[in-house]
Amino acid sequence: MLLLSNLICIHIIHPGGTPIRGALQIEHSEEPDQGKYECVATNNDGTRYSAPANLYVRELREVRRVPPRFSIPPTDNEIMPGGSVNITCVAVGSPMPYVKWMLGAEDLTPEDDMPIGRNVLELTDVRQSANYTCVAMSTLGVIEAVAQITVKALPKAPGTPVVTERTATSITLTWDSGNPEPVSYYIIQHKSKYLDDLYKEIDGVATTRYSVGGLSPYSDYEFRVVAVNNIGRGPPSEIIEAKTAEQAPSTAPRQVRGHMMSATTAVIQWDEPEEPNGQIMGYRVYYTMDSSQHVNLWEKQIVRGSNFVTIQGLIPNKTYYIKVLAYTSVGDGPLSPELQIIAKTGGGFAFIFFSKCGSV
Repeated sequence: MLLLSNLICIHIIHPGGTPIRGALQIEHSEEPDQGKYECVATNNDGTRYSAPANLYVRELREVRRVPPRFSIPPTDNEIMPGGSVNITCVAVGSPMPYVKWMLGAEDLTPEDDMPIGRNVLELTDVRQSANYTCVAMSTLGVIEAVAQITVKALPKAPGTPVVTERTATSITLTWDSGNPEPVSYYIIQHKSKYLDDLYKEIDGVATTRYSVGGLSPYSDYEFRVVAVNNIGRGPPSEIIEAKTAEQAPSTAPRQVRGHMMSATTAVIQWDEPEEPNGQIMGYRVYYTMDSSQHVNLWEKQIVRGSNFVTIQGLIPNKTYYIKVLAYTSVGDGPLSPELQIIAKTGGGFAFIFFSKCGSV
């Protein structure tokens, strides 16, 4: 077998009968080596020529050397708990850099299997957020880029609410988010302290301050706050108890009744208002023989600490009209309906009937 360059024999590889594989190596090539090369096989039966191969010899120039740089740096990703993600990192340079992945100080790419230029990190069943570092290195330097993988999770419980304002019908709360990541909104849950009711919810609260209205005066409530993100709602905060402020009673004393102890002495009794709206400080008992007068002109007695009063000095055989109201530290409640009592000699129960409620 022999090789021909421009139909000139270069070298006889193996004279004689057995075919062998041949190779041509040209060291220190020069421009005259440029041309078309063919392999020729010859034996006693004839000659065969290979397909031609062209050799071009170019002038050797200095190769430009470039430090590594990232052409496709790794990107941050957010994934669901247990999710998967692929992080691509591509670096270029001259010479081309090796590329590896690291998690903290741990090498994730085997030293003997480090790819050149491009490395894809495949993460599966990810349960925890972490920062992954792509490292590109060559003889001209080492560069790094970090990809932050954030595992989405339910928000944490907000801080315990704090009562900042209170009225008779509202409680204003503030709280700390308790979450480093933004939340979508908050839910305020509240219920009466002494009832086994389910929590009522106020949805879509966008700030960490809110005034819960529609509450009953002088009543105890429990409050807690829940944070919500695009995964769902997290656990509730610690419960805080709060009492609304007082206001004047909404209703009059109940079951006002009386009887004569003597022809000139009557005992008047009543029950506490159904809606006292606070701590009852006392009662005012108004009485008169002329119900056409404004109640402010009636005789009155102030009663504290009890639900009855003894009225003395009545005129026998006269009809008296009696009304009672309760008051708190905030103000007076409404007057009870009229009680009519007749002062009779020898005592006995009074005649009672009700008429239109008056006003103070």
